[in-house]
Amino acid sequence: MAGITDRQARAVKAGDKHLPAGVPGVTLQPTGKGAGKWNLRFVSPVTGKRRDMGLGTYPETGIADALAAGRLAREAITKGQDPIEKRRALAVIPTFEQAARARWEMVAPTFKNAKHRAQWITTLETYVFPELGARRVDTLTPQDFARVLGEIWLKAPETASRTKQRCADVMAACWAAGHTQGNPLDVVHLLLAKPAAKIDQHHPAMPWALVSEFVKAHLSRPPLVGGRACLLFTILTAVRSKESRGATWGEIDLKSRLWSIPAERMKAGRAHTVPLSAAALALLAALPQGKPGELIFPALRKGNELSDMALTSLLRKAKAPSDTPGRVATAHGFRTSFRTWCADQETDRETAERALSHTIGNKVQAAYERTSRLQARTDLMERWGNFVMGVNDD
Repeated sequence: MAGITDRQARAVKAGDKHLPAGVPGVTLQPTGKGAGKWNLRFVSPVTGKRRDMGLGTYPETGIADALAAGRLAREAITKGQDPIEKRRALAVIPTFEQAARARWEMVAPTFKNAKHRAQWITTLETYVFPELGARRVDTLTPQDFARVLGEIWLKAPETASRTKQRCADVMAACWAAGHTQGNPLDVVHLLLAKPAAKIDQHHPAMPWALVSEFVKAHLSRPPLVGGRACLLFTILTAVRSKESRGATWGEIDLKSRLWSIPAERMKAGRAHTVPLSAAALALLAALPQGKPGELIFPALRKGNELSDMALTSLLRKAKAPSDTPGRVATAHGFRTSFRTWCADQETDRETAERALSHTIGNKVQAAYERTSRLQARTDLMERWGNFVMGVNDD
């Protein structure tokens, strides 16, 4: 069957006869000068009745696209399917973005942390929606997801892994709803490069023997406020800088000489109690006492929580020596300084690890360690505080 040409299509006008397009049953029905509607007339293999199926308008839908749509519809007819009913069924299948947002609305209430709740959808908005968001979920393949994830798989493995998990969750929900015939994420790992073995990130640490001298030179001059006070408190308590930067007066029990950090502020999600040395208590006593919910070490300008960069800047300015050539010591690195000092002092491993809030054995053993080793940790932190401040233990 001879097909229609663009020249013929541009020449049509309202009232002209329908022009055969080149696929059985497909015609261009003129509606105006150089304009018309594409139509497929066929007998439904389901009902046996004659039907008309629109394939778009000309010139918005070109000849090639109209013919391609007509051929797909004819293929469905030869398989015993009604192409109009098939198109209606496909219309209810969501795009990946629609499915992901619907899934997010379902899982969002389960997140206790607002930041984590937002991150669930923002990772998809950043890495997946730009390329796959507008695609219907039943058209997505393992290769599609491998292409998107592959861009960050080796550069940002943790982010890529979380993104993959969320995509898998969305597609699993689509499978359960009957929108797909499987979950392409189940096999996508076979198309991605195997990440190199995870290497523990090394935080440049100050050799413990230099800590006391550094504190005397850079963290002993009054007034000790803001970042300098926070850094010294971080060193004295051997905590992560995030924990000291977010510390509030309500967490401090001066009478019991204890700092109780709630589980939600700890990396492992487990509450941690820090015995406060005389040096740490003296530092707190020199600060303006705030209300229970107020930060102990607020930023000097706006009163918000100090940033990690604030402490890093102090260390860079002081050219804090470290065990890594060409790099200054980090705030986190003082935990390593504390741990190596403990080893040099022949402190038993369990007490040192508990002081750092590292996981100890099973739950039963961990509960035992929390209670029985508090006094041991109190003595340890006192000795560490004396060392840091250059006080003789004798």
